[in-house]
Amino acid sequence: MNYTYMVECSDGTLYTGWTNNLEKRIKAHNDGKGAKYTKTSNNI
Repeated sequence: MNYTYMVECSDGTLYTGWTNNLEKRIKAHNDGKGAKYTKTSNNI
């Protein structure tokens, strides 16, 4: 199953993405291994 998700970054901006493993993807964003945008937005 695929998921579309939206997260609020620490700078207040929103990021939208999609994944088939939501828990793993959110962890990747928080670990600085997610999308380029979330890396430069001080993580989520």
